[in-house]
Amino acid sequence: MINMKKAISRRALLRGTGVAFSLPLLDAMIPASTALANTAAKPSRLRRLGYVYMPMGFNPKEWMPSGGNLDELSSTLQPLEKVKNQVSVITGMELRNAYPGSHATSNSAFLSAASAKRTESSDYFLGTTVDQIAARHIGQQTQLPSLELAMDLLNNVGQCDNGYACVYQNNLSWSSPTTPLPAEAHPRIVFENLFGEGGTPDDRRAALRRRASLLDSVTEEMKRFKLQLGTGDRRKVDDYFQSIRDVEGRIQRAEASVDENPLPDLDRPVGVPVAYADHARLMFDLQLLAFQGDITRVVSFQLAREASTRTYPEIGVPEPHHPISHHGNNADKLAKLAKINQFHVSLFAEFLEKMAATPEGNGSLLDHSLYLFGSGMGDPDAHDHTDLPIVVAGGAAGNMRGGQHLHYEKHTPLANLHLTLLNRAGVPIESFADSNGKADELFEPLPL
Repeated sequence: MINMKKAISRRALLRGTGVAFSLPLLDAMIPASTALANTAAKPSRLRRLGYVYMPMGFNPKEWMPSGGNLDELSSTLQPLEKVKNQVSVITGMELRNAYPGSHATSNSAFLSAASAKRTESSDYFLGTTVDQIAARHIGQQTQLPSLELAMDLLNNVGQCDNGYACVYQNNLSWSSPTTPLPAEAHPRIVFENLFGEGGTPDDRRAALRRRASLLDSVTEEMKRFKLQLGTGDRRKVDDYFQSIRDVEGRIQRAEASVDENPLPDLDRPVGVPVAYADHARLMFDLQLLAFQGDITRVVSFQLAREASTRTYPEIGVPEPHHPISHHGNNADKLAKLAKINQFHVSLFAEFLEKMAATPEGNGSLLDHSLYLFGSGMGDPDAHDHTDLPIVVAGGAAGNMRGGQHLHYEKHTPLANLHLTLLNRAGVPIESFADSNGKADELFEPLPL
């Protein structure tokens, strides 16, 4: 006998005062007809796309894998050891439209593969970025079509690099050639965009005083909702809401530590962790929650702005990143550049491990996602846009071939990879920017 019990909607929400929480994928959301349940528990195609930008290129000697697989990771990529079976490293790709080489065009071309109009004014022109093309196709059934994140709290204005307007360095994502999408770096604002009410900063501070936690307003409804669920689903809901509470608690502790600091702090809004790594982990955790709750399916994240003078004393690099990147083949500078590269990779690796440990359907969150991590610059000393450092991570619903190093002998457009990931996400386009093929070597053939 077929059980036709109605499933809970995937768009089910728990609502409290001024807040609505999406829910993770539960068994109860899958129709109870056994044939449908068995296939729906694991999405047959890729569900999510993410993009993480690492600025100012890399030290290739410490990055490059030694062969065609990832059995032995290079020193820079060593943090990926635990998830290397769901990671592919790609070398030999280029951004031809990023020339003439600059920091501005490294950033602007990374997701657009387009030439930036050289201007110091507001008549800027670039191209629609891949994340926004994906958002139009896989982001329209979610609360947010896409999520744009960054680590730099203040955007530069005017002319930033070699005659290019600062907008090209400030923004990874563009919804049209003339519409850059600002990225948010403040964890509290991101959290409230995902889970709570908006409003002005004063409104948000008042809301914090009114309630100890966003979750408190949905606690009673959550108890009633859980009565409809089986043991496994109740555990998923508990784990998800505990993760939300943990993130919220970290934000509140960061706010308290800033309030207690007697020194003036005009550049860092209330609630941003002082340590770069703590801030980055919090931004990655917010991405995890957004995916887990199906609040969005498309994310872009800028780890630092091109030409950043950020220092990394916590890893033994007290000098600014940008001057180090102009290494002039100086061994000390190259070693410090490799340290920064490894630090950025390690934060990404921690995030991937959390995704792999988060159950979804018959697999994990990572199984049903793809992330592209890399830079729009190769050798930063030459402002080169060839042989880019690129990592693709995820499962693509079981079709990605992990544990490999894919090297292209001839310079291959990064647009080929962008096109391939879009197609894997179900976006039916045949070309993107200067693409001249696809990177299907990354994947097993899609099932018919």
